[in-house]
Amino acid sequence: MVGFLRDATAAGSGFVVEGLRKGLAKAGFVEGRNLTIDFAWTEDRSERLSALAAELVGLHVSVIISSALDATIAAKAATSTIPVVFAIANDPVAFGLVASLNRPGGNLTGVSYLSGELGEKRLGLVHELLPKVTNFAVLAHPTYPESAPFITAAEAAARALGSLNWSSTSRLPRRSD
Repeated sequence: MVGFLRDATAAGSGFVVEGLRKGLAKAGFVEGRNLTIDFAWTEDRSERLSALAAELVGLHVSVIISSALDATIAAKAATSTIPVVFAIANDPVAFGLVASLNRPGGNLTGVSYLSGELGEKRLGLVHELLPKVTNFAVLAHPTYPESAPFITAAEAAARALGSLNWSSTSRLPRRSD
């Protein structure tokens, strides 16, 4: 049995559930055939996260899949033995979820899609593939708090590579309706 913890509504999370089911199916796990998924939704009431995480632990799920930082923090607080697999926009090391990206340790592992620590690596790989290109752009939402470490790391990576031109803007063009 898989537990799925998300700080959202079930109705608004169809795309996430569809992606989860497709990914599990590719690995040979099909809900209703050889897998049960117990979904725990806060229904946009974040204060329910701790209770829902504890509920999944009480069901003795084999793994908890958490989506977003607060759900992952709640899952970590609820168990130190059940594996927790997360997908977050934040740096899991900075938030104390894992010891390091290379060796997470403990019972948590997952992906961070805006991890600032990977900014230099990403830009370095692109520069390695396209060494003659010196102008790069990074698209990130300037007022989204989780973007700040990502933007800072990309700027540092551009400076470290030396031959790249970097410019940043904190304003996005506004669409006229």
